[in-house]
Amino acid sequence: MDMMIRLDTEGGKRLYVQIYEYIKSEIRGGRLLKGEKLPSTRILAGNLQVSRSTVDLAYEQLVSEGYLEARPGSGYYVGQVEELYGFHTGLRECAPVENAEEKFLVDFSTGAIDMGVFPFGTWRKLNKAILSDDNGSLFALGDPQGDWELRQTVSRYLHASRGANISPEQLIIGAGNEYLFMLLEKLLGRHRKIALEKPTYSKAYRSFQSFAYEISRIPMDKSGMDVGSLRESGAEIAYVMPSHQYPTGIIMPIGRRQELLKWAAEKEERFIIEDDHDSEFRYKGKPIPCLQSIDRHDKVIYLGTFSKAIAPAIRISFMALPKPLLQIYNEQYRFFSSTVSRIDQRILQQFMEEGHFERHLNRMRKTYRMKHDEMLQLLKPFRKKFVIQGENAGTYLTLKSKDERTEAELIELAGSVGVKVYGMSQGNGIAEEEYRTILLGFGGLSLKQMKEGLDLLAKVYL
Repeated sequence: MDMMIRLDTEGGKRLYVQIYEYIKSEIRGGRLLKGEKLPSTRILAGNLQVSRSTVDLAYEQLVSEGYLEARPGSGYYVGQVEELYGFHTGLRECAPVENAEEKFLVDFSTGAIDMGVFPFGTWRKLNKAILSDDNGSLFALGDPQGDWELRQTVSRYLHASRGANISPEQLIIGAGNEYLFMLLEKLLGRHRKIALEKPTYSKAYRSFQSFAYEISRIPMDKSGMDVGSLRESGAEIAYVMPSHQYPTGIIMPIGRRQELLKWAAEKEERFIIEDDHDSEFRYKGKPIPCLQSIDRHDKVIYLGTFSKAIAPAIRISFMALPKPLLQIYNEQYRFFSSTVSRIDQRILQQFMEEGHFERHLNRMRKTYRMKHDEMLQLLKPFRKKFVIQGENAGTYLTLKSKDERTEAELIELAGSVGVKVYGMSQGNGIAEEEYRTILLGFGGLSLKQMKEGLDLLAKVYL
């Protein structure tokens, strides 16, 4: 089939983003139907007169989000969008669904943040100063890994806050973890076997599922991923969140971290992907050093994001590559341009360099700590019928039912009183009967909304 996509080559939006948004819009609008085959990346690149890697990036992002299916040896096809995005009542998504018709009085989203404390004035001032100055160079194509000044700043911040031993040369700046996952798939190679914690972050699961990877689900105990089961799985890569596992809230102790690093060091082809997604928010004790900080064999791929600490729309994440993978990147994949605007990179760099980021983080920690403590107080009556976990870190708590009520039943009961909650197994490709657990995020709620939501839940849960 032919696709008439009008690309704006003079605007600020990247070409692969324009292709991605056009196809996504066509699928969501019903103009591309389930099972319909799309042009090959080679043909579409030729028709649009863009590089094939540009079309590859757009297609891979659509695959990772479930809009397209990649069939080896056959091509790309439109996926079952209705099922993936919860347009039917039988399925719900783990994060708030864009343009969903269903409305809720209170949404306990685990991905929302409190924008009430965001320093809009400071961000606006930096933006204005950068655009007002003679910064014509920022409109030229920059370093594919991200601007050197930002990588230097992030490197220093990670060393000071997380104990990480990461040089600016190792860092790659990208627009969200999904892009970095796609780049990582290129570096690690296809047809690898990857181990994921059970349960895990649904977007990571879906991203790896969209690659030509064999996925092993590794059970967890109170210390995190079971290394004995990891060995038995035959996996070569392990994706973990040791500092605050999502969605269980488990913090991996030093002994288990050493076991995991020992497993990785046993074979050359083994690597650990450490997703340090919300390490800034810990409310008890000292910050826990990241796994990368104790890696002595160049086995840890370190991922982080500013989405939680600043705002999701900033879309700036980073990945630190161990030396073996950095060499592969430099030799084969530096042709991928950075997906983050250089203006946004400069704003973030100055925001951090001038101390605004640290002050903002302190305000966020204070705000979230207050919400965290208030939610624990409000949840006291729920302890009769639920086990409450995940305290002292992050922006959500978990409630595990002591009776036989399933996640689906708990979600349905909450919905009946206008409250949206999220099941631990959702988007994980695992049976929800194993958990009977829901997640309650408090980051984006006011204290009034939190109380209102829990009052409503008490009516149907207690």
